[in-house]
Amino acid sequence: MNLDLQGKRALIGGSTQGIGKASAIELAHLGATVTLLARNEQSLKETLNELPTPVGQVHNYLVADFNSPDQLKSVVEHFVKTNTIHILINNTGGPPAGQAIDATPEEFIKAFTAHLICNQILAQVVVDGMKQSGYGRIINIISTSVKIPIKGLGVSNTTRGAVANWAKTIATELAAFGITVNNVLPGTTMTGRLDSIIRTKAEKSKRTYEEVKNEMIAEVPVGRISEPYEVAAAVAFLASPAAGYITGINMPVDGGRTGSL
Repeated sequence: MNLDLQGKRALIGGSTQGIGKASAIELAHLGATVTLLARNEQSLKETLNELPTPVGQVHNYLVADFNSPDQLKSVVEHFVKTNTIHILINNTGGPPAGQAIDATPEEFIKAFTAHLICNQILAQVVVDGMKQSGYGRIINIISTSVKIPIKGLGVSNTTRGAVANWAKTIATELAAFGITVNNVLPGTTMTGRLDSIIRTKAEKSKRTYEEVKNEMIAEVPVGRISEPYEVAAAVAFLASPAAGYITGINMPVDGGRTGSL
């Protein structure tokens, strides 16, 4: 199986923590040169120092905020003038928990901007380089909610569903150019996002953190919450040459929790 990413450059959003950071480390292990993308420069510098360099890669980072699409576009456009991106990992933090019926229009707009709109901007900026190189991987880190909406995550469910359909659409449009587009759907993964959801749910239900956490674990057939590196393994496979005939799919990494095919 060819998992070698030597000579490929990966641009990874939200890459200073959680699944984004784990993906950056995994792709670097496979030989990719990694460009980290996030808004906190200090965190970017710290993460940069943690990336492996098995084939002598020189990794770097870009500072941009997914709440500012114009700034994001400008920063990445400038970078691709002298760098080809072969692998794009679209990943950013999810919106706050809450029922969809209670959300304001502004909350929906903010979520769609940070996810769907920024994904579109990044794809448009990097796709010409992918076409010219004959190699492209666009991987979106979204959620199992695209298969079954998750109670209490109304804005997130809505936004993630839109991203999944966008990805399926452009997967068809780009397939002939050697570019694949896929979605990785994490289940319960121990990230800062999940920690926040557990704390919010515990506070609202007047239960302890451990009670809520154990309730979540009980829903997972394998009986535990995953670690970010386990999701990153799926990302790395889809980014590799071995996955060249896989496009337009939703890949759950959820320990069997999602109750649908």
